[in-house]
Amino acid sequence: MKQLLAVAVGALLAAGTGAALAQQNPTTLAKGVCSACHGPEGHSVSPVFPNLAGQQPAYIILQLEAFRGHVRGDPNAQAYMWGMASQLGDDTIKALADYYAAQKPVPVKALDPALMADGERIYTQGIPTQSVPACASCHGAKAEGAGAFPRLEGQHVDYLVAQLLGFQSGVRSNAPIMLAVVRTLSPEQMKAAATYAASR
Repeated sequence: MKQLLAVAVGALLAAGTGAALAQQNPTTLAKGVCSACHGPEGHSVSPVFPNLAGQQPAYIILQLEAFRGHVRGDPNAQAYMWGMASQLGDDTIKALADYYAAQKPVPVKALDPALMADGERIYTQGIPTQSVPACASCHGAKAEGAGAFPRLEGQHVDYLVAQLLGFQSGVRSNAPIMLAVVRTLSPEQMKAAATYAASR
């Protein structure tokens, strides 16, 4: 029920409040409009929407600019974020990124030991036989991210899997490096890697 409510609220906000966003203080914007989907302090209430707490500010800026420029074209981006970001100026985007980067991420507890073991191998070593590099080489040993590479730790596992599938299908095409990384991954391998990364 919470997920459906969040989706409904997001759709209404995206449809009706775009022009008003430019007039709001960024912190007020984050605590009000953005929190309807991304949750208080960036702890989202639904895996449809990513956790933003503790996210790398450079990554948030890149994504908001991609939404604003209609470069990131995955279905949820079009449905929610294209309209939301269309009225955001550069200063507001930077302030939102700084706000969310300063929030404390919520750790995700590991649920499946087998997935964690498989995921650790993929995350730390990659899969050489499939030309898949180690996730840690870009996202960090603790999945904390760096610069344009996002934090994965503390993220919804289902959200991470959805993004990997989006890269693989080409629906999400705004990160060319990821298109090559996920090309040969199976859904099971994606789930394992996402489970380990989120639980770091």
